[in-house]
Amino acid sequence: MSGGHIVARTPFPVAARKELGDTQLRANLRRATHTIRDKRLRVVGEVPDWEELRRSGAAIKDDVLARLPELLERFEAAATAAGATVHWARDAAEACGVVTGLVRDTGATEVVKVKSMATQEIGLNEALEAAGIAAVETDLAELIVQLAGDTPSHILVPAIHYNRSQIREIFTRSGLSALTDDPPALAEAARRHLRAKFLSARVGISGANFAVAESGTLVVVESEGNGRMCLTLPETLISVVGIEKILPTFRDLEVFLQLLPRSSTGERMNPYTSLWTGVTPGDGPRTLHIVLVDNGRTETLADGVGRQALRCIRCSACLNVCPVYERVGGHAYGSVYPGPIGAILSPQMSGEGANRTLPYASTLCGACYDACPVRINIPEVLVHLRQTGPHPPAERAAMRALSWTMRDRRRYAAARLGARLATVKARWVAGRRGALRHLPWPLSRWTSTRDAPLPARQTFREWWAHERAR
Repeated sequence: MSGGHIVARTPFPVAARKELGDTQLRANLRRATHTIRDKRLRVVGEVPDWEELRRSGAAIKDDVLARLPELLERFEAAATAAGATVHWARDAAEACGVVTGLVRDTGATEVVKVKSMATQEIGLNEALEAAGIAAVETDLAELIVQLAGDTPSHILVPAIHYNRSQIREIFTRSGLSALTDDPPALAEAARRHLRAKFLSARVGISGANFAVAESGTLVVVESEGNGRMCLTLPETLISVVGIEKILPTFRDLEVFLQLLPRSSTGERMNPYTSLWTGVTPGDGPRTLHIVLVDNGRTETLADGVGRQALRCIRCSACLNVCPVYERVGGHAYGSVYPGPIGAILSPQMSGEGANRTLPYASTLCGACYDACPVRINIPEVLVHLRQTGPHPPAERAAMRALSWTMRDRRRYAAARLGARLATVKARWVAGRRGALRHLPWPLSRWTSTRDAPLPARQTFREWWAHERAR
């Protein structure tokens, strides 16, 4: 059983309707997503073999998924030989228990954290707080969200739903003096606050973008340098890693260190790329613990169509091009994984709660597939999950009726005649609009959010008969 912060409590349509009423949120999201996507398009256009890189990334990830148990064992052996201690966690509760116990063993009451989706997924901060341990987020956007008492709204830019005036208000309420809302002033206020935390921390906690099986190496890419501080200054480092983050060889990083920065931040390369293998006396942390987390990934791997979601490298390119995400933001998805990737990843990792509604949080426009650096066919998986998920009784009854009607030529012809008569009446009601704004229940659920287009004046069979007669 998976758990943590990947289970939506509120159905997506209900949550989305609430978020749509926030005009400031929509303005913030539009400005930020368009800025990131335009920057990404420019740097991707500079790479003549971009599509070849995408195919290579997808192939490497598919190879990993095909041999995941073997590669995980190789990683454990290599990391252990280099001086690390590897732990295995089946779900969020087990992972939080392992990390909390490790921090307690050090006697520390405060830890510094590198931005990590895995630790958000398992709800680590809350587990540490319950144990009397303060977790300090050191990524600027994560810090903003933490100080606001909020949750992230974006995989890469957790505070994307705030503008700089709102951030200044958050800093002021939290005691971080920022005289203006000028971005450099805000960054300096955060820097002064965090510097003391870095220098006093005895325990650091990170995730990992990649884990190399052949060498036991972990990799974190970031833009601010806070990660480098967390990874090198504390005496103890605990890295929480999803089991799908494995790469077979060190050479595979060549592909992903080109795909990831361009797809995520629109940069040609990451300002900071940190790699560490075990422990080295006199250099960096004295103790390294690696917690490998399943939390629903094995169940996802068992689905031949849906398993491609595990290729995800958390770049967030799909969020930045999604018309649905741009309007409702990340909180409407109810999971730490919002947007198109969250709509297919969260329901597979945990089909509980309102996660069943997430595969319907899409227009199926395909922009996410085009943007994905590892070619995850998100629309395909969305349709697959819609087909395999539970359907309302009325929908099942309607499908059975349609099946019965279309299995017999005479029944189908009679249905066509009835539909033709209904269409004539509908056209009279619709008038010049050419669409119906309100339909009776249960079809009213469709027209509550969109118009219902009228059928074409000529059916395909009529068109075909006319063409053959010519």
